[in-house]
Amino acid sequence: MRSVLASLSLVLVTSCATYHDVLMRGQLDYEKNDHERALAVFRALEADQSHFDVTEEAHYAYLRGMTDYRIGYRADARHWLMVAKAVDEKNPDALPADWKTRLNTTLKELNEEVYGGGIAALTNDKTKAPKEETPKPVEKEKKDEP
Repeated sequence: MRSVLASLSLVLVTSCATYHDVLMRGQLDYEKNDHERALAVFRALEADQSHFDVTEEAHYAYLRGMTDYRIGYRADARHWLMVAKAVDEKNPDALPADWKTRLNTTLKELNEEVYGGGIAALTNDKTKAPKEETPKPVEKEKKDEP
């Protein structure tokens, strides 16, 4: 009986969580450098973005982009950071100043990669990324044996 009540209370507490609460949980995971968990939270929340106000929309896009960036999903990071920048440009107080600085620095880096090597430069699949020439191995000279 006790486990049934515990399960029921867990369901009630979870169902009372708002989209804002879930976003905050993802932000806390991000700030603790638990990027895999944060990304899971943000991906689960993606379909519910329509419930966000403008500030939450900007925060979601920024946190999602920076999480993708830290994990190495550079193309996704660029997408979400551009969304955050667009929302912030329409609503200048949507992001904190330090987030804006980091957003601009990161977007500049990602854009330079794209401008230099195309969108494939951001891929995780190194077979699609621009190929670098690798030096051919140098053959050792054979010594004459006596």
